Amino acid sequence: MMPRAQWLRPVTLTPLEAIARSAQMPFASSPTSHSLSHHAVSFAFVLLALIYTRGWLHSRRIIPNALSTWSGPAFFAGLLCAWIAVGSPLRTLDHQWLSVHMVQHLLLMTVSPPLILLGAFPLLLLYNLPRSSTHRTLRPLLHTSTVQSLGRVITNPFFCWLVAMAVLIGWHVPAVYAWARESSTRHDLEHASFFLAGVFFWLPVIEPRPRVSRYSRWYIVLYLFLATLPCDALSAYLAFCDKIVYRCYLGVPHFNMSAMQDQQCAGALMWVFVTFAYLLPAVLLTANLLDRSGTQPRSEPLLPFVRETRAVPLKTPCGSCSPQEVKITSTHSTRS
Repeated sequence: MMPRAQWLRPVTLTPLEAIARSAQMPFASSPTSHSLSHHAVSFAFVLLALIYTRGWLHSRRIIPNALSTWSGPAFFAGLLCAWIAVGSPLRTLDHQWLSVHMVQHLLLMTVSPPLILLGAFPLLLLYNLPRSSTHRTLRPLLHTSTVQSLGRVITNPFFCWLVAMAVLIGWHVPAVYAWARESSTRHDLEHASFFLAGVFFWLPVIEPRPRVSRYSRWYIVLYLFLATLPCDALSAYLAFCDKIVYRCYLGVPHFNMSAMQDQQCAGALMWVFVTFAYLLPAVLLTANLLDRSGTQPRSEPLLPFVRETRAVPLKTPCGSCSPQEVKITSTHSTRS
C-alpha cells in the first residue's frame, strides 16, 4: 500500500507535459489514433452544427416566428460544451486529474443537454428529412400506440430522475470507474451515458410541448431539489474523505497538486456547480408559479424562451393548395 505521505505530495507537471504523458496511460493508444479520434469527433460536431443551421434557416424562411431568438445561441453553446468535454485537448487529461473528469461530467450531464433542448434540435432535425419520409413513414410511426406509450414512460419525471441518478452513482462506484478507465471504448460509453442521462433528466424541466404536460410544475420544483441530494452526497464524500477513493490516480503526475488535493477539488467543484445548476431553475420556476397565482394554465414554460406547441396555418409550397394546420414550436406567451 502506498504511504499516506505520497497521497499528499504534489508532482509538478506542466499542462503540455501532462498531455505528452497521456500516451503512457493504460488505455491510451498511439498519437496517430488519438489524432484521428479527435478529428472524427470534431467532424461529427461540425456536421451536427450544419444540420441544425440548415433546419433553422428552413424554419425561419417558412415560419419566421417559429423559433425563439434564443434557440440558435442556446444550441450552439450546448454543442460547444459537449465538444469541449469529448473533442478538445481536455479529453486527454481526464485520466490524470479527477477534477478534469468532473468538469467533463458536468459539461455532458448538466450544461450541454438543457442548452441543446432549448435549441429545439429534434424539431429542426425533422426539417432536414424529406417531406415524403416525414409524412408516409415517420408520422404514422409516431402515432402508434407503442411509440406513444414509450414516450409517456421516457418523459415521466420519476423515470428520468432514476435514470440520471443511476448513471451518476453507477459510474462513480470505484470498481466501475476503474473498469471504464481500462478501455477507451468503455470510457466513451461512459461519456455517452452521461449525456443521454442529462437529456432524460432535463426533459421534464424543459418540456418540448409544455401545453400537453401531464404533471403539475410544482412537482418539477421537488424534482430538481431531490436531484441535488445524491450529487451532494457524492461530492461531500469526495471532498471530505481521508483516503483516495479512486486509486488509479495514485502515482499519476498532477499539476502542482497531490492526488488528495485533486480529489477534494473535484468534490468541491461538483458540490458548488450542481447546487446552483439545479436550484436556480427551481427558484425561477417557483417564482413563476407564485407570480401567476393560479390564474394562468399550469403548463406555462419555465423560461420565456422555452416554446409551446400550437397550430398555425401554413400554405403548401405549390401556393394553390389550401392551407394546412401544422404543429410548430412558437414563442407565443401565455401571460396576459
